[in-house]
Amino acid sequence: MLKGVCNRAKVKKRIKKADQVSLSAAFGQRFTKAWEAIEGRRVKKYLFRPSNRVVWIVVGKEQDYLIMPAAYFCSCDDFYFRVMDREIHLCYHLIAQKLAETLERFDLFEEEDELHDVLMKEWKKAIA
Repeated sequence: MLKGVCNRAKVKKRIKKADQVSLSAAFGQRFTKAWEAIEGRRVKKYLFRPSNRVVWIVVGKEQDYLIMPAAYFCSCDDFYFRVMDREIHLCYHLIAQKLAETLERFDLFEEEDELHDVLMKEWKKAIA
C-alpha cells in the first residue's frame, strides 16, 4: 500500500487526504511518527561525490538511524525486534524515508567520498 501511495504522490509531490487516512489505518502511530519526522526535517540524504553513493539517515529521538531503502532495512530496535519477527511490516523510519523521498522533503548533504567511511563509522557505532 505504501508503494501505491508513493506512486500516486510522485507527480504532485503531495499525499491526498484519503491516502493519509489509509496510511494511518495501516500503520497507526508509526505513520504519525513518520509524518512528524518529515515535518521536522529529520530525514537526511547524503550524496557522496564523485561516486554518487547515497546514504539515508532518519534522525530519531535517541540517535540517527541508517536506512537502506532498497533492502527495506533500518538500524532501529523496532526493525530488529518487530519487523524481523514479522510482527509489523515497517518501522516509522522506513515509512518516513519512503514518503520523504517521494515528496522530495528531505535535507540533502553533498559530501566528498573521503568523508563516507568516517560518517559510516559514526552511524554504525550507534548500531553496535
